[in-house]
Amino acid sequence: MDRYHQAVPEITRGNPAPIKELYSRLDDVTLANPFGGIARGWAQVEARLDQAARQFHDGEMLGFDTVTSYTARDTAYLLETEHFRARLDGAAATEEFALRVTSIFRREEGYWKLVHRHADPAARPQSRRSLTQPTA
Repeated sequence: MDRYHQAVPEITRGNPAPIKELYSRLDDVTLANPFGGIARGWAQVEARLDQAARQFHDGEMLGFDTVTSYTARDTAYLLETEHFRARLDGAAATEEFALRVTSIFRREEGYWKLVHRHADPAARPQSRRSLTQPTA
């Protein structure tokens, strides 16, 4: 988890390399990030990580609030709220973010590899209205 917690803030500084190093390269990896959609397979996940890193600048991690975690023989998961400050691409000022994040890890060849990450801005209770999607 220490390596994971060191890698995560790097994406808010525009650097996806540390989180990429933690990901499994198998076809079943997935990523559902705050920018929407679901990436499946390493090629899609890598492209989505690069895209997310291009959105952030000047990131500063404020902390992780771990809700729960579980480790079994070859699988582990982590549910946290990530708090950070960053400047979105094109914005003049930094903003504070709180993301609800679920991460799933699998032991592969003796190493823990990230196989799924879902991060969204619903870290705080949302109104029912937030469940509806506008039609365009």
